[in-house]
Amino acid sequence: MEIGVRRLAAGEVAEAARTLADAFDGYPWTAWTVAADRHRERLTELFALTVESVGLPYGDVWAAVEPAGRIVAVAVWLGPDRPVPDQVWVDLAARNAELAGDRHEAAVTAEVACAPLRTADPAYLLATVGVRRDRWGNGLGSRVLGPGLADAARAHLPVVLETSSESNVGFYRRLGFVVTGEVRVPDGGPRVWGMRRAPAA
Repeated sequence: MEIGVRRLAAGEVAEAARTLADAFDGYPWTAWTVAADRHRERLTELFALTVESVGLPYGDVWAAVEPAGRIVAVAVWLGPDRPVPDQVWVDLAARNAELAGDRHEAAVTAEVACAPLRTADPAYLLATVGVRRDRWGNGLGSRVLGPGLADAARAHLPVVLETSSESNVGFYRRLGFVVTGEVRVPDGGPRVWGMRRAPAA
C-alpha cells in the first residue's frame, strides 16, 4: 500500500487530531497530564487545538495518508521564522486547563520541571508526532518527519524535541538526535528527555 506524505489541509484537523490521540493514548506524558475520565476524548480535543490554533497558522503540519485518504501519521513543526504570538498561548491556556481536568496542576508542575530542557536558541521544534497504532512498525514515523527535518537542514538549524518514552529515545537517535538533558517530573511523574539534532554542515 503506497502511503503519501503531504501538508495537512485545514479541513482535516479533526482526523489529524484523532490520529494523534490514538498514538498518544497511554503515552507517559499525556497519561500524567490529562485526566483519565474521557481520556481519549480529551486528547482528541487537545490535539485539535494544537493543530488548528498553532500548527496550521504558525508552523507546518505534515500527514502520511493512505490511498483511500485515511490519515495514519501526523507531525507538527514550529520554526523560528514564525513565532507563535503570546496571546495565542494565553487564549489556549484556559481551554487546555479544562481539558486536562483533575491533572491540570500536575501538568503545570510538569511543564515547569521540563523548562531546563528548553533553549531560546533558534531551532526547529518538533511539537508533536504520532502514528496510528495499527500502522506502528511500518516506518511511517520517519517518513512523516522527513519534510520537517529537510526544512531544518536547508535552514542550517538544529531540531529540538522532548519525549517521555525511552523507546522513542532510540528511535530519534537513529535519526541523528542526541540526548541533551533528562528530568524526572515530580511526585511520581514520567522521565522526560530533551533531544537535539545538529544543523546540517
